[in-house]
Amino acid sequence: MKFNIKIPKPLKQAYIEELKRYSFCLENEQFGSAWYHLERSHIIGQSYPIEHTYSHWLMLKFGFRQKNTKEVFGQIIRLLVGGWKSFIDHVSLGNTGGANVPPLKSMPIPNDIKNLFNSK
Repeated sequence: MKFNIKIPKPLKQAYIEELKRYSFCLENEQFGSAWYHLERSHIIGQSYPIEHTYSHWLMLKFGFRQKNTKEVFGQIIRLLVGGWKSFIDHVSLGNTGGANVPPLKSMPIPNDIKNLFNSK
């Protein structure tokens, strides 16, 4: 069994860049774009417990900010199980992490992120 503890540096840089873009969009009330970058941060970090959990934490806060009850409850559930599933490398690759998709559904990975994964 493979244990994921630390995110590789190239992925960490891309993850942080997505979070910066998320923050910028959120501050400028570009909520659709903010969510898009949050989903991308989730895809990049979902195999690593700290980054995976943090993406869901931000999604929870976003759900509260948007007064989206479905998102809030969906993120609470994901926060309870997401980190340990990352640790044991049992995640649904490409899953964007929002409550609008089933937590165990694998999804297509955007090509630029797929290239990042291939170069790590």
